[in-house]
Amino acid sequence: MQNQLQDYIPSNAVSAVLKLLQQDNLSVKVKNERKTRHGDYRRLPNGKHQITINSNLNSYRFLITLVHEIAHFEAYNIYGKFIKPHGKEWKHTFQHLMLPFINPEIFPNNILPLLAKHFKNPKASSDTDVQLALALKQFDEPNNKTFIFEVPLGETFKLYNGKIFKMGQKRVKRYECLEIKSGRMYLFNPNAEVELINKKNE
Repeated sequence: MQNQLQDYIPSNAVSAVLKLLQQDNLSVKVKNERKTRHGDYRRLPNGKHQITINSNLNSYRFLITLVHEIAHFEAYNIYGKFIKPHGKEWKHTFQHLMLPFINPEIFPNNILPLLAKHFKNPKASSDTDVQLALALKQFDEPNNKTFIFEVPLGETFKLYNGKIFKMGQKRVKRYECLEIKSGRMYLFNPNAEVELINKKNE
């Protein structure tokens, strides 16, 4: 596990992460990209616990996701199985586990204040924190994706599943987008990543 993880997280975080993972009944597996999640935690039927993380995450997002999932495991051990998945027990555990990592030896200086703000009240997904998600994206491998909030009004775009949408107005926090085929309206988070359709190539 050590050799595997040190390829995915900042080098200065490796020893602290391995200490968190010194559990006989907890395993971590790195998976191919899943579009709907960065990672997950589950208690297996045999009583053991398993964390999976997407292999395509940059090292900073991988670390945040890994600690997020370890917090599920720790909260389960401390508070039992009847707590809410992202309730106050998990939030407290996540804050406690993440605190030692929020330092300039691990994260770039421009990320630290955003992390500090985020972890005052961590959400179920760091993706819902638009500023943090945008700051972390700069460390991703280059791709042809665009954030929803960057898509001009009336432009068309498509999702990973091939569905095509037309950009609409912003509501309070999310954006209304019309699915072309069905005529149904959907709401998108500002930092959902989509592919703009170049009308010249249609």
